[in-house]
Amino acid sequence: MKKKSAPKKDPKDLRHGYTTGANATAAAKAAMLSLASQTKIMTVEITLPIGERVTFHMKDIEYDTESAQASIIKDAGDDPDATHQAEITASVKWNDELVIDGGKGVGRVTKTGLPVPVGEAAINPVPRKMMTEMAKEVLGETKHAGAEIIISVPEGETIAEQTMNGRLGIIGGISILGTRGTVVPFSTAAFKASIAQAISVASESSCEHIILSTGGRSEKYAITLFPELQEEAFVEMGDFVGFSLKQCKAKRRKRATLVGMMGKFSKVAQGIMMVHSKSAPVDFGFLKELAAQAGADEKLQQEVENANTATEAGNVMKEAGFDNFFSLLCERAAKSGYEHVGGGIEVEVILMTMKNDLLARVVYEGPVEEKEGKEA
Repeated sequence: MKKKSAPKKDPKDLRHGYTTGANATAAAKAAMLSLASQTKIMTVEITLPIGERVTFHMKDIEYDTESAQASIIKDAGDDPDATHQAEITASVKWNDELVIDGGKGVGRVTKTGLPVPVGEAAINPVPRKMMTEMAKEVLGETKHAGAEIIISVPEGETIAEQTMNGRLGIIGGISILGTRGTVVPFSTAAFKASIAQAISVASESSCEHIILSTGGRSEKYAITLFPELQEEAFVEMGDFVGFSLKQCKAKRRKRATLVGMMGKFSKVAQGIMMVHSKSAPVDFGFLKELAAQAGADEKLQQEVENANTATEAGNVMKEAGFDNFFSLLCERAAKSGYEHVGGGIEVEVILMTMKNDLLARVVYEGPVEEKEGKEA
């Protein structure tokens, strides 16, 4: 008997969590209050960037007359966040001025293109502002002019291996992030932000050619095709094809190369630029039309239309010797990508199999008359 999988939660029923920035701010406040009062302040309330007042509970607090340290366990809610359940600590001591820095497990910025200057701890502007405003409020209730706040994440270096930080030039740990203070489960905004940041770093690293892959497998394959390109040039775009192309154009890059497989790129060929399976199904009628253009007879066209997956449809055409089918698909996809962003950037599409075999690759540089105008 076939086992039934557990029903998926409705998005509105998913539990929200709180960002590393919100947790770090709460820990810093608890440490400051504990140092000032010389008692363990295990619960604090902070204001999130969205204006909400939220209560946080500490895991532990240690203090003496000179310094205090508070630790908190980050709860990302129902989001599969790499930092979920990570311990975040804030160490505080009084100082002549307010200083906020990163300690063990918080990365350091080594490349331009990020919202934090090179050499500084990877504490993004909004979390830094949250901590600054909180600290000024607490200092106003004491006789002290300033404080030194050090944010650490004991397992941060290990957690960072699951993130894009290394490629972005953030070395030694995670980033302290968050623009809202809350973590929205399975947020597309968070993924888009990481794409935009990666393309910004690539641009600042003088990468004129950006390689956009749909996933880890396609990125590994892309690296073998472009061994001359530096690491920053490779960006995992996931399902956000249109958004990623627009980011490349906005940064005035010369060429964007899309690398992926039949299912997603059959959608791009139709002008669908958000290619998640839930956003749009594979259109087998379209693949049948493409098969006809490639020269397939009616029987073969029907096999393509009746395929269970886009990969199976491609296998049918491959076995029948219609390699031009894949070139037509790439040409359509490249042209659709170019038109989606309004031109101004070369778009290349590379279609691969799950076994890392090349099916086709096509570059679209714009209409013939447009190219002739450039040459003139």
